[in-house]
Amino acid sequence: MEKYKIFVVEDDLMYGEMLKYYLSMNPDYEVFRYKSAKECLANMSKKPDLITLDYSLPDGTGGEIMQKIIQCDSSVAIIMISGQKDISTAIELLKSGASDYLVKDDNTKDLLWNAIIRLREVQSLKKEVQQLKEELNQQVDFSKIIKGNSPSIQRIFGLIAKAANSSINVSITGETGTGKELVAKAVHTGGNNKKAPFVAVNMAAIPRELIESELFGHEKGAFTGAIARKIGKFEEANKGTLFLDEIAEMDPSLQSKILRVLQERELVRIGGNEKIKLDIRIITATHKNLADEVTKGAFREDLYYRLIGLPIDLPPLRERGSDILLLAKFFLDDFCRKDNLPAISISVEAKERLLSYIYPGNVRELKAAIELAAVMCNDNTITPDDITFGSVSQKQQMIFAEKTLKEFDMEIVTMFLKKYNNNINKVAEILDIGKSTIYRMLQDNSITLKSK
Repeated sequence: MEKYKIFVVEDDLMYGEMLKYYLSMNPDYEVFRYKSAKECLANMSKKPDLITLDYSLPDGTGGEIMQKIIQCDSSVAIIMISGQKDISTAIELLKSGASDYLVKDDNTKDLLWNAIIRLREVQSLKKEVQQLKEELNQQVDFSKIIKGNSPSIQRIFGLIAKAANSSINVSITGETGTGKELVAKAVHTGGNNKKAPFVAVNMAAIPRELIESELFGHEKGAFTGAIARKIGKFEEANKGTLFLDEIAEMDPSLQSKILRVLQERELVRIGGNEKIKLDIRIITATHKNLADEVTKGAFREDLYYRLIGLPIDLPPLRERGSDILLLAKFFLDDFCRKDNLPAISISVEAKERLLSYIYPGNVRELKAAIELAAVMCNDNTITPDDITFGSVSQKQQMIFAEKTLKEFDMEIVTMFLKKYNNNINKVAEILDIGKSTIYRMLQDNSITLKSK
C-alpha cells in the first residue's frame, strides 16, 4: 500500500525534527522535512498528501506560501502551525484553504497527530463520494470497445447494456472470430464489478486431466505433482466475472461438478475440506448451438438453463454491411500506429473487394487481411492486389472477383433464405432490403426457395 506523504515545513531545526520523528512513528506515514517555502515548492513533484506549514518562514508568511502550494496542487491538505494565538488570523487562513490551524505549545505534537487522523478520515470519505459519483455518472460507450454502426451490432450494444446493468449470467453465441470474448469483457467493464477480476478460460485448450484442478484449484499433496496449493479460476474470479469460452467442449463428467458449484455457490479445492463461498457472474461462449447439444445429449439440460441467462447471438461479419469498411480502417490505423508506419489509405477498388468477400473467419480474418495488406502495399495505398484472404484459394478468389454485383446479391439472398427457413420478412430486415426485391428475384427465377 502506498504510504501517506507528509511534508513538515519548519525553519526551527529542533522543532521540525521533533515533528518529523513523532509523525514517523506511524509506519503508514512517509515524512519529509523542509526548512523553507522554496524547498517545499521545489519538491511538490513528490505529490504530498499533507503539508504542515510554519506560519512564519524566512522566505514568506504562511498565507502567501499556502496560496503558492495550492496553485501547484489544489488537492493537498495544509495544516498551519503558528506561534500566534490571534483568532482572526486563524479564521482568515481557514477561509483561504487551510484544513486546520494549530498553535505551537507543549501539546502541538499530540494535537497534530489527532488532526491528521481526522483529516485522513475526511479525505477518505471525499474520495469514496467522488468514486460513487463517477460510477453513477459514467456510462460505458460500448462503441469504443466494439466497432460497428450496423443495426445488427447496435442491437448487440443494447443487450450488452442490459446485461451490464444486472448480475445475470450471460451466454454468447456466434461463429468463430465474431468477437465473443470482446463482448464478455464489455459486459464486465460496463457493470458495477468492473474493478473486480475478469478471468477467462478456454475450455477446449486445457487437457482433460487438468481441467478440474484448473477450475477448482487443489491443496498441496492432493495428487502426485501437487507440490503447493493452487487457486482455481472460480476462486480467482470471486466477486467478479468468470468467462468460460468454448463451453460446449466441456467433458460431461465435469458438467455435473460445475452445476453443483453454481447451485451451492461454493466450492472445495481438490484434496481439501474448506468450503469457499462464491459471489460470481458466469459468462459463457460457444460457436455451437448449445440447445442442439442438449438435444443430442452432449450437454446437461439443467446446466444449460443455469448458464443461459441473457443470450447474446453475435452476427457474422458478412451480415454487418458497411461495418466491414469501418473495421478495416480501424485495424489499418491501429496497425500503422503500432508499427510507426505512415498513414495508409484503402483504394475504392480495394474497398469493393473487401465488401464482396464472405469472411468465413469473420472479424479475425479481416484484421489479418488488413495487416498483411498494410505490409504489402506500395505508395501508402492498399489496392485489390494487396488483399489476400486465408480462408479461400486463389482460384476461389478469382471466381469471386469475376462475379457481377447481381450474382453476389443472388447468392447472398439465397444463403440467408436457406439459413432462416425461407422467412422473407426476416431476411429483408437483416439485409436491409425491401421485401419486394426478394419477391422480384423469385418471380424472375434469379433465386429459388430452398426446401427446409
